[in-house]
Formats: sequence, structure tokens, C-alpha cells
Amino acid sequence: MTKRSNKSPEEPTWQTSGQLWEKLKPLARQKRSEPTPAENWLWQRLRNRQVANAKFRRQYSIDKFMVDFYCLQAKLVIEVDGPIHEYSVEEDAIRQEFLESLGNKVLRFTNSEILTAPEQVIQRISIALHRAKSITGSPSPVGEGVRG
Repeated sequence: MTKRSNKSPEEPTWQTSGQLWEKLKPLARQKRSEPTPAENWLWQRLRNRQVANAKFRRQYSIDKFMVDFYCLQAKLVIEVDGPIHEYSVEEDAIRQEFLESLGNKVLRFTNSEILTAPEQVIQRISIALHRAKSITGSPSPVGEGVRG
């Protein structure tokens, strides 16, 4: 299901197969165009390198999973959990274990956390990004992806 590639160190060593991506692409487009209020608020704060100069992608596929937000350089997955996640705890745990097995750090926030304590959410993300930067030792590229 996953393919290995010989890309640069910043590029992933796995990718979603073309056949699977064709099935996931419509879902990703729909989720991007119809975000929850919490997802929308968080995206407005993460986009254009506003937090620790980190580039995030939204509704990003990792193998057979779609994650809400992903920073490739820091290998940081951010998941926004709505009410449905109360009933899918076991599935979420399996998914998180798989994502972490690829070397990713997974942060989970509820819709309520994002909407009632937004600055604490951004602070936790910023701390995770700085920890990842200190582990990898790679500086964030300045100015890349910023529109002026």
C-alpha cells in the first residue's frame, strides 16, 4: 500500500498510493471546503507559517489515513476531535499508533479546547514544533511559502 521513495530528507519516505489517493482526494477536498469552526480557526492560525515559521498542510494523507493538519518538517500531526471521536476511541488509538510508528508526533485537541482556550492550543503546538526542531537540528527556512 505504501511506496518508498528516494526524495530529499524533508520529503516523506512513504506516500499514499495513486489508486488510494484517487479515493481519498474527494474527501480531502470536501473537508477543506467544509471545515468545522474549530478547524477553520486553527487553519487560519497555522497557515502561512504563522506558528514557529512551520509550514502546515491540511487534510493531508499519510498512507491510508487523512490527518487534519501536518507539518512535514517537524513530523507533527494535529488532529481536531469532534463529537464523533467519543465513539471511535479504539480506532483513533490504532490510527495514532500507526502515525507514531512512522516517526510522527500526534497532538489531539477537541473542538471545545480550540474554541475556548485557543492561545493554550497554539502554545502547545509551538512547543511541539520547537522540540522537533531541537531534535532534528534543522532550522526553519525563512520566508518560504509566505505570500506578500
